[in-house]
Amino acid sequence: MAKILIIDDDELFCRVLTEAMTVDGDEIQCAHTIEEGLRVAAADAFDVVFLDVVLPDGNGLDRLPEIRAVSSEPEIIILTGSGTPDGAELAIGSGAWDYLQKPFPLNVLKLHLMRALQYREERRTRKPVKALKIDAIIGNSPRMKDAYHLLSEATSTDVNVLITGETGTGKELFAKAIHDNSRRAGESFVVVDCAALQGSLIESILFGHEKGAFTGAVQSRVGLIKQADRGTLFLDEIAELPLSLQKVFLRVLQERRFRPLGGREEVESDFRLIAATNRDLESMVGSGQFREDLLYRLRAHTIALPPLSECREDIVPIANYHAEKICKRSGLNTKTFSPDFIEALLSYHWPGNVRELVNAVERAVAAAASASTLFRKHLPQEIRVDLVRASTGNHSSKSGSADILPSGHPPTLKDLRASVYAKAEKEYLTDLLKMTAGNIEKACVISDLSQPRLYELLRKHKISTKV
Repeated sequence: MAKILIIDDDELFCRVLTEAMTVDGDEIQCAHTIEEGLRVAAADAFDVVFLDVVLPDGNGLDRLPEIRAVSSEPEIIILTGSGTPDGAELAIGSGAWDYLQKPFPLNVLKLHLMRALQYREERRTRKPVKALKIDAIIGNSPRMKDAYHLLSEATSTDVNVLITGETGTGKELFAKAIHDNSRRAGESFVVVDCAALQGSLIESILFGHEKGAFTGAVQSRVGLIKQADRGTLFLDEIAELPLSLQKVFLRVLQERRFRPLGGREEVESDFRLIAATNRDLESMVGSGQFREDLLYRLRAHTIALPPLSECREDIVPIANYHAEKICKRSGLNTKTFSPDFIEALLSYHWPGNVRELVNAVERAVAAAASASTLFRKHLPQEIRVDLVRASTGNHSSKSGSADILPSGHPPTLKDLRASVYAKAEKEYLTDLLKMTAGNIEKACVISDLSQPRLYELLRKHKISTKV
């Protein structure tokens, strides 16, 4: 018997689904808002959650990671009447089991449910994932846990791995972690910055050359691919690999053989390939900038690293880890974080991701010098300016603006509910801060919100903590 939670504001749909599922012996509970759904999900151990997208208090996809993060870690199936390709991509990327658009036959839904339950049972009974050596990677958010799981899978084989993610998300750290946890640990980990491979000596750098192969080749040189023999070859920024070289490298991937410049015989190299990029390789294939056959070879196993803005609960632990590391390296006493420093870290959007956060912490430690506490004042000026600009945005709102649309027609009931909920949410948060005199810890206790979630809501509504 499965325990199933339905989060959908359509009460008739919930009733029909409940009647159909209880016939099969499943235990069903329903919730009609996201917040109610989160409370119910956290209070019981559910196997599967059916989640609507458009709900009275927000978008279900935005809160999907929070639902997945409850202790029972349920599988989530999106059921929506307003499905889009982008929504489907976001759902699957956030860890949803599947994405179904209403209306659908009941037998289709039951088939997806059966497969999700089968997967869940096999996951429960399989051998525990081996402990990973990932000391340099910090984070315990749901998105990072997904990335760790994919990392663990990548360590058990020699399959090619493609790591994607925005600049500064830690792609090289993940590549090194795959190497360090694989059977090739202890062998060479060779990094190739494809963006730096320019000019006429590209092939010499990769494949090596024999003495006299070209002007200036006064002695033989072993290329980076051969240096990675029995180890790992990491091609960073693979999208920058010149098109002329992509065909040549494709053959190297297939055969693990190549000929150094000026050489008469081919050389073998038993390397494991990991590539990384911050660009959309599929779009590049469509525009003729990247070979489709090479892309297929690269992404036998893919790890998509999330931006830091989607892992806000990891921000303070990452900052703490690196602050301690920087202080130790500089011979300084460990520094503590003031509440306004933590607030600033959690409120900023971190477009440069973990790399920008580490740089900001390093600059803050330097600015604080011998002081024992880091304050908002110690952060780089550009970050403080951005936070001030965000907090002094336009707070005005036209009352009744959600009542009539430009077309002259009233909004849908769902849109009206969302508008009313947003207004009530903002008023609640404003009153909460007044009641607690801006004390975030007390506000979290009263509201039953985590610090990252509270700061996220304050930023969303442009509410300052200075009361």
